[in-house]
Amino acid sequence: MNIPHLPPLAFAPAEAPAITEPAAADPRQDAPAGDAAPRPDGGIGEQLRAAGLIGSDQLRIALHEQRRQHRPLGRLLVELGFVQESALRDVLAARVGRPCVDLATTLPAADALALLPHEAARRHRLLPLHFDAAGRVLTVALADADDIVAIDRLRGHLAADVRLDLRVAGESELVQAIEHHYGQAGSVDDILREMDGEPGHATPLASTPAGRGVPPVVRLVDALIADAVAQGASDVHFEPEAGFLRIRYRIDGLLHQVRALHRSRWPEMAVRLKVMAGLDIAETRAPQDGRITLGVGGRPIDLRIATQPTLHGENIVLRILDRQKGIVPLHALGLAEDQRATLERMMARPEGLILVTGPTGSGKTTTLYSVLNHLNTEAVNIMTLEDPVEYPLPLIRQTAVGEASRLNFAGGVRALLRQDPDIILVGEIRDADTAEMAIRAALTGHQVYATLHAGSAVSAIPRLMDIGIRPELLAGNLIGILAQRLVRRLCPLCREAHAAGPDERRKLGLPVAGPEVMIHRPAGCAACDFRGYRGRSAIMELLCIDPALDELVARRAGPQALLAQARDGGFLTLAEDGARRVLDGTTSLQELARVVALATPAA
Repeated sequence: MNIPHLPPLAFAPAEAPAITEPAAADPRQDAPAGDAAPRPDGGIGEQLRAAGLIGSDQLRIALHEQRRQHRPLGRLLVELGFVQESALRDVLAARVGRPCVDLATTLPAADALALLPHEAARRHRLLPLHFDAAGRVLTVALADADDIVAIDRLRGHLAADVRLDLRVAGESELVQAIEHHYGQAGSVDDILREMDGEPGHATPLASTPAGRGVPPVVRLVDALIADAVAQGASDVHFEPEAGFLRIRYRIDGLLHQVRALHRSRWPEMAVRLKVMAGLDIAETRAPQDGRITLGVGGRPIDLRIATQPTLHGENIVLRILDRQKGIVPLHALGLAEDQRATLERMMARPEGLILVTGPTGSGKTTTLYSVLNHLNTEAVNIMTLEDPVEYPLPLIRQTAVGEASRLNFAGGVRALLRQDPDIILVGEIRDADTAEMAIRAALTGHQVYATLHAGSAVSAIPRLMDIGIRPELLAGNLIGILAQRLVRRLCPLCREAHAAGPDERRKLGLPVAGPEVMIHRPAGCAACDFRGYRGRSAIMELLCIDPALDELVARRAGPQALLAQARDGGFLTLAEDGARRVLDGTTSLQELARVVALATPAA
């Protein structure tokens, strides 16, 4: 693979008062010392401040933490949420005069990975990207281009005539990429062979000082979780059967069986999972819920655990909440231009209620967090009520509701209104009290976002009336409704194009006779693990409430009248938006038909 040469970024100096902080504890950091003004090209903190990426107060806080924890300043700035790791990577690359690389969009070559053992790559934070055999040049990503020890260890694994082309990468994304591309499946197999007592099959971790004394079941559970994260799974299902334990990952919305273990392994694995979540290990006859926070691939991963007693033992499901994937920029949601314009018009309204509908797992939380992150500035006060809080967001005041906190959504909204909020998020409207409080919050000059279980954007309005909301209260206070589903994206490397047949044209809403239309179907390759799909994309219907729709709402008009009026304003249903995604090659007709109901071809 040819990696393009990326020139280092240049940042314009910014005028700012000098920071007078005591010397940093880490001698490698050029932090301001004593009361002397820092050099313009001195520490990484000063360069980030000069670039306008952090403020003086944020730098002082990070320097205080550095003196206390004796850790690199850049890492602390990322952990405190003051700067994105990608921005830190760019500044570090410019500082050492090296190009940077985004590992999220880079696929290392197999021949390059073969030049450096996994253990050495993990220990020294090195990821080979590309090997030019003709020029004898190995391109390598690393977090610290000045780490002479790591570079010397790398040279020890290479031939004398191989030259190095160093690229700077973010530390956490580097650790994640190393684990992802070298793979975790082998370590799971090694641990299982060790547990079976096969000679000569001790895992590398077991032979290290850190690994001695660690029970194999602990390493097995950790390896399974790391493997699920590396494969992009959203859930891990541990399902005991009469004679074996089935382990399935939910990847891109569908379950895939990845392991089948002997049933005797499950009791100790279940206990380990309960201990990690702080659950009662003696309770096996009642459901339990808990939470686990782990560092996987160099970044924090939250796991929600739910146990359920079944005929053959406790069924356990882990929900993987990856903060890095959960907060998506608004422009990266995959909205069409007209959809994004409609959504931004809805967000621009200073007061009112915006609803997001869809079943569990349809991406409602991701969309809402993207909207809040887009609106999040120091000039507004955003407060949320969630059950539970899935991803922490800086600046936003997030509150968990539920039995443990003895706070429900309706009571939570009353409390939030005394906190002077500008924007409120209500995690879910479940009853009339919550719905009425959300609408009253909109009435008093707040912008309110909430989720509601409804099949479509139009059906959300009768649903609110069914739970007891008076139409005259709803009219004039509803900004808009967004309904969405998630469809799998076709793998761009192996998708196959074909001409749509008569039945396919009818399902897509096209006339049977007309110009040839090319659509795509899945094939399967190594890049997508022979599934034919990689990742998911949202299909949406956006109902922006205008005066004509407000009048229909006030008159208790039915769904058909509401839909007819919405279509006059250019409204597209989920099926119609999905058809657009089929025609542009994003997904397949089979996948769209799995998610939404399409027109049935005439016999």
